[in-house]
Amino acid sequence: MEVAATQVAQDSLDARTEAGAQNGVLKSPSPPNVKRTGIILRPNNSRVVIRPFEPADDHRIERILGRVCALSEAEVDFLLEDVMREFRDRHQKTCQFFLQRFERVKRLMLTDRPLSENRKLLIGSYFTQEYALESAALFNPSMVWAPDQSGLPEGSKRFILSLRATGEGHISSITFRSGVVNAQHGIRMDEPTRLVTAPNFVPNTLYDKVLFLRKLIELRLDGPFAETVLDALDDQFTNDELEAAVARILHQNRPRHHELEPLAQGILTLAQANYEITFNPELSVSERIIFPSSPTETNGIEDARFVRFEEVDGSVRYYATYTAYNGKVVLPQLLETNDFLRFKASTLNGPEVRNKGMALFPRKVNGLYAMISRQDNENIFLMYSDMLHFWYTKEQIAKPTYSWEFVQLGNCGSPIETEAGWLVLTHGVGAMRKYAMGAFLLDLNDPSRVIGRLERPLLEPNANEREGYVPNVVYSCGAVVHNGVLIIPYAMSDYASTFATIPVDELLNAMVRT
Repeated sequence: MEVAATQVAQDSLDARTEAGAQNGVLKSPSPPNVKRTGIILRPNNSRVVIRPFEPADDHRIERILGRVCALSEAEVDFLLEDVMREFRDRHQKTCQFFLQRFERVKRLMLTDRPLSENRKLLIGSYFTQEYALESAALFNPSMVWAPDQSGLPEGSKRFILSLRATGEGHISSITFRSGVVNAQHGIRMDEPTRLVTAPNFVPNTLYDKVLFLRKLIELRLDGPFAETVLDALDDQFTNDELEAAVARILHQNRPRHHELEPLAQGILTLAQANYEITFNPELSVSERIIFPSSPTETNGIEDARFVRFEEVDGSVRYYATYTAYNGKVVLPQLLETNDFLRFKASTLNGPEVRNKGMALFPRKVNGLYAMISRQDNENIFLMYSDMLHFWYTKEQIAKPTYSWEFVQLGNCGSPIETEAGWLVLTHGVGAMRKYAMGAFLLDLNDPSRVIGRLERPLLEPNANEREGYVPNVVYSCGAVVHNGVLIIPYAMSDYASTFATIPVDELLNAMVRT
């Protein structure tokens, strides 16, 4: 545990509370005094990722294919060389991506006539585009200690920072940065590379039949059709096997195709929302991008709250709750990784998996997984579960209390364990929809008990932070403690990101006993 000094702060908080009570009044402590670092991470529109271009319909694809196939081989070679000269150095494995895109559209070719490699590559280039992933904003950061802490001076720690990157069409993805905090709490950011690379999908991801059926029931997609599909599958199955079973059962029920098609699409969408991706180990952290991949994410992956989770046996795994958005429905989901190279995305399930802002505790509490949440857009709740992916109950633990949080209250990342209790950073929304950050302290053994709380904001947008895509907002998705100092990465008005620091004992001393 990193914050030994917090017990002194807790004793001071208790003594001050007792003295105030004896005098008939609870004295208000001094407001917290955070230190801004001056480090600013701004969006960079030169960082582009290569992604598919999907024309509106098959007829348009057929016309594009026809035009390229009408070219002579000499014309194909000339045009391809021109494309490669312009884009080869902007991306890794460009040719491989072009060939993948060709494979996706070749079903619409008018003949089976063999094509040259160059013609396949050129066709693929017409169904590919660049996307400036952070051209609009780089915000809502979450900070965790990196898996690899080798080669550092004594007292220094390496971190990984996840950020919400937003580009054209306000589509959000998860991007990463890395850096080191030294013994004096100085922060040095690693220079990001210009190249950005999307991950590879892991083939033959396995699905568990029992858990899959449980989610189908929750989504009201269960019934005779779903049962028939699952009966055709093993206890564990792949997406390809599921697609084949769905297609076969639909074919066997052709007279009812129109009735069953929505159920079939819902089953396939659930499978596609649970997937695995992997990055080449040679890529630096800043070159990795998690771009929307499933039908539930078409309009963005938002506000990942990463936490370094320690299992009962001492092993470590990183989890991140995030919001998947398809333009209509907000769906909380979960990312899992051991090394930030291979990620598993899963749906979170249960009647209490609603709204945004769920944040997992960094270990089990009283033998159960625990989560901070906000299902009603207004108050903070505590959730427990014996299964990481299923959540059925909640308990309200904090309401908007002070003027700067009268509109709503939410968390700013996972609770942080200290000797004094669980430190939870919050955001409050007040007049003129101004966001400010606060904090409260939960009992270590019974997190449903709020034992300390800031009555004044920890951070408010200053004159340099209040202008942006959404003005008057400061917001974080996860902080860390290093040698007794809280390091808070936070976003400035949904545009850029920065850091602030404050000793944990000073923060606790600024809280009132509740």
